[in-house]
Formats: sequence, C-alpha cells, structure tokens
Amino acid sequence: MDAKLLVQVSEDDADAVRLDALAGYLRSELIQLDVDEISAVAAAEPPPGARASAAEVAGGLLVSLGKSAASLQAVVSAVVDWLRRGLGPDRRVRLELEGDVLEISRASTGDQQRLIDLFVRRHSAGADS
Repeated sequence: MDAKLLVQVSEDDADAVRLDALAGYLRSELIQLDVDEISAVAAAEPPPGARASAAEVAGGLLVSLGKSAASLQAVVSAVVDWLRRGLGPDRRVRLELEGDVLEISRASTGDQQRLIDLFVRRHSAGADS
C-alpha cells in the first residue's frame, strides 16, 4: 500500500486557529495507530484569483499509511470515533487517498457507513498479499 492519506478537518464557523487545534487533537489519537508518520499539511498560498481563506487550508494532516491495509481501516475508524465524540458545532473530516475522496460527518448513517466500507475496501484490495 505505502500510500499517503490527506485528512482535512472542518467545522462550521471555525477559524484557522481552531481548525489547527482540532487537527492536533485528532493527530494525538492517530499517532497511537500503526502508521508510518503523521505530519501537518503546510498551508499553501491560494492560487492567484482564488478566494480561499486561511480556514480552508488549515486543519490538514498527511498520514503515511505504510504497507498494511489494516492501517487505513484503523485510521478511518479512529476518525469516525473522534467525530462521534465531538461536541458543539458540526464537524466533518475529508479523507483523500489516490484521488479518491470521502467526507465523513458526525452524524453517521447506514449509507455513510457503506461508503466508508467501500472506500477502505477499494484502497485495501491486494495491499497485504
């Protein structure tokens, strides 16, 4: 597998400082998992003419998953658990792996769980063989 998973935290009405703090809380949980490395995503300057705010680029983590397919499942499960424990405003976590994007919200439905399972299976197929 040896892939890099981009994890982007968002929360309604949060500024860049708040998003970075939330990403830090999530990072402290993910660092306990069997992943190679977790680093903060550096906020890049938006392209000329773009209307991106600092809050749209803050709160990012890059997770190096290593060669185990189980590490992707562990990361996704930890993100879902972290979201469910959150209080206050609506939070979302956007996961991007090899161009495939999954956005998870706090209110998990059966449909959302099926999408999560599909995302993990698609990126785990053949990884541990």
